[in-house]
Amino acid sequence: MLTRRDFLSSAGLSGLTLACGTRAAETPNPVPFRAATKGPKHHFFGYYDKCPWDKTGRYLLAMEIDFCDRQPKEGEELTIGMVDLKDKDKYIVLDQTKAWCWQQGTMLQWLGSAPDREVIYNSVREKQYVATIRDVHTGKTRTLPKPIYALSNDGKQAVTLPFDRLNRLRPGYGYGTLPEQFADNPAPEKYGIFWMDVATGKNELVVPIAKLAANKPDERFRGALHWVNHLQFNPSGTRFLFLHRWKLLEKSWWTRLYTCKPDGSDLQLVIDDGMVSHFDWRDDDTILAWARTKAHGDHFYHFDVKGAEPKIVGADVLPRDGHCSYSPDRKWILNDTYPDAKRMQWLMLFNPKTGRRIDLNQFHLPPKLTGPFRCDLHPRWNRDGTQVCIDSGHGDTRQVYLLDVTEHVKG
Repeated sequence: MLTRRDFLSSAGLSGLTLACGTRAAETPNPVPFRAATKGPKHHFFGYYDKCPWDKTGRYLLAMEIDFCDRQPKEGEELTIGMVDLKDKDKYIVLDQTKAWCWQQGTMLQWLGSAPDREVIYNSVREKQYVATIRDVHTGKTRTLPKPIYALSNDGKQAVTLPFDRLNRLRPGYGYGTLPEQFADNPAPEKYGIFWMDVATGKNELVVPIAKLAANKPDERFRGALHWVNHLQFNPSGTRFLFLHRWKLLEKSWWTRLYTCKPDGSDLQLVIDDGMVSHFDWRDDDTILAWARTKAHGDHFYHFDVKGAEPKIVGADVLPRDGHCSYSPDRKWILNDTYPDAKRMQWLMLFNPKTGRRIDLNQFHLPPKLTGPFRCDLHPRWNRDGTQVCIDSGHGDTRQVYLLDVTEHVKG
């Protein structure tokens, strides 16, 4: 564990202060961090809604690449691997894939049905995007006929979307290895969200993009291109949520948030005021999301999928959008920020019951890391809620870092 002096030196920080609204955040001594990966190659995990630790806590998933400051070229491969945290952070190579992006990697994650040995990630086989399941100890693999975006916690079902369309309409989040299907169609009927049985590979289109474009259309839809993004199952796997987005060419996009059952039935439009960003499920019926409402503007809110009035969360201490996620015990919210004027990214904890906020640390984002290949912190919990994992480019290379937050969440 680094000392506070080591921490300040490695992060290039001189203090820990933040203007965060009308109520000051709690700012204890910065929480030390350590690098789980090291250069000269670059490493990252990807998005904030997945746990990179295996069930034992020994292995940490991470991806490896030779560059970090540009978009990948068509067909450029990424290395998939894991860090052995009990063997001097040895990096163990597992595979290579052409199905990846900077913001969400290759959807690499431990499979809920075997979190001590099996991982799943997206690949390219026979000119198709697919998913690969690999036993990290034996090397045995099997292939699913569709790529995956989100898995239920038990690892039995997956939902996915058109990564080729996403690549064009939201650069940095899709894959550019294969040609885009239905590129000339603003809202395809045969493209959208697919559900898949992880055991058998059986899959079906459950939410066509055309259905979303036809649901409660308004003047904003005129001439727009439609797509879907950011799928996530609720804790029990009985519903999933997703964002429906649309835009005119070279214009900003608008967003709606929907939920539905895994077969696409009981489709519910939860948020329709034009802006929804990052989110997490608090429980099976409650969604935490940074969003806009006509009544109160931009805040974190709790939204009830059954239609109850949304409630503001952390109004005076969480005034900015961030990659939010609940701790495993649902008592804490982990969050970060986009770079401020000094290009510092903040990492924090928030207790929704007490209103207590703790600023853990800040990290500098180099100007060269911008746009689709920026390096957001994308903070992630370990399985018992005592450690946090982030991606950061504050050093000479993009790497994965660990912070121990036990004294704060257990205190």
